[in-house]
Amino acid sequence: MQYLFTFGFTLVLSTCVFGQYSIDGIWEAIDDKDGKPSSHIQIQEVNGEISAKIIKIFDVEETVVCELCKGDKKDKPVLGMEIIYDMSKNGNVWQGGRILDPEVGKDYKCKITMPDKNTLNVRGYIGIPALGRTQTWHRVR
Repeated sequence: MQYLFTFGFTLVLSTCVFGQYSIDGIWEAIDDKDGKPSSHIQIQEVNGEISAKIIKIFDVEETVVCELCKGDKKDKPVLGMEIIYDMSKNGNVWQGGRILDPEVGKDYKCKITMPDKNTLNVRGYIGIPALGRTQTWHRVR
């Protein structure tokens, strides 16, 4: 019985320790309208915050610029553009930052969850999370 308890405790402890996956990597964004890959996004965590930039674009010219963006991103190349910024981890959720949709030139509040090591649920919203949409991104590497 003692061995069973020790095994169970070790299993629970390893799940807690190893259940936290690294968000660092390259992710494929899937367009929620047509279900096709739209881009590859590189996410990096530095000092407890994440940022993400577009490193590959599908089905558009790589020289496309963000005509509808405002401020310092106006008319800048989408390729290489930072689209997620100021996100920090709160429990199992990344939140508190913003995500830019270069297609419409608007940025939104953002919330990211990671149900497993190869999947991200990225939600952009206005006001509260219920007023938004979620894309599923898959790890490329």
